[in-house]
Amino acid sequence: MFIDTHCHLDDDSFSGRLPEILELAWTAGVTRFIVPGVGPTCWDKVMAVAAGNDGVFAAPGVHPMRAGELDVPALAMLQKLAPKAVAIGEIGLDYSYDIPREVQQAAFRAQLRLAVRLRLPVLLHCRRAFHDLLVILREEGVAQVGGVMHAFSGSPEMAEECVKLGLFIGVAGPVTYDNAVRPVEVVRRIPLEHLLLETDAPDLTPVPYRGCPNEPAFLLETARKVAEIKCVPLEEVARITTATACHLFNLPRM
Repeated sequence: MFIDTHCHLDDDSFSGRLPEILELAWTAGVTRFIVPGVGPTCWDKVMAVAAGNDGVFAAPGVHPMRAGELDVPALAMLQKLAPKAVAIGEIGLDYSYDIPREVQQAAFRAQLRLAVRLRLPVLLHCRRAFHDLLVILREEGVAQVGGVMHAFSGSPEMAEECVKLGLFIGVAGPVTYDNAVRPVEVVRRIPLEHLLLETDAPDLTPVPYRGCPNEPAFLLETARKVAEIKCVPLEEVARITTATACHLFNLPRM
């Protein structure tokens, strides 16, 4: 059994097909799913998808590309939704967007403080902002709640710094690409106990399905690649990553 720790099942591309998508995932052995939010306007749908489907869990938050939307009412709403969530996400910093850094950092800190206060882990998005992200994570005490570096694309050394903060490394479809270098080295260097699996569906489709929208059933391809890199049976990847996800997100064991 596998857990997809980051999939956007609320995405419009899944509308009308969600029962089929979940059935295909179950057939592939992917039985639980963490669905992050990216902004206040999608939170209702994220919560509804989680409430209406077995094994689906919500993680509402404000993505850095929508950091300006985290005003006082939105933060209050996020706090109200938190008791029905297993994490806050996806949150973080992304300096490739034309969003002022101070706006992103303020939204990031506010959500981190909420997560720490409510004892919820965080799903972290980071691009071209690793140093600032680490500084803020340390200052806001992320080690108290833990979290996942979503679809991690940094170096093994960066991954090791994250692990020191009590974070787990999210491994997604790019590890299966023929030209993958950093993702493969990260998986090789970081202990399996500190890795989690994700699809980021409908994005980051793994080989051999590239060119098609991603979906949770395809998580199996990423898991197979991790098993190959680690030289361990697929069943061990399933057992360890599932146990880690259950512990981090406080999910019931199956």
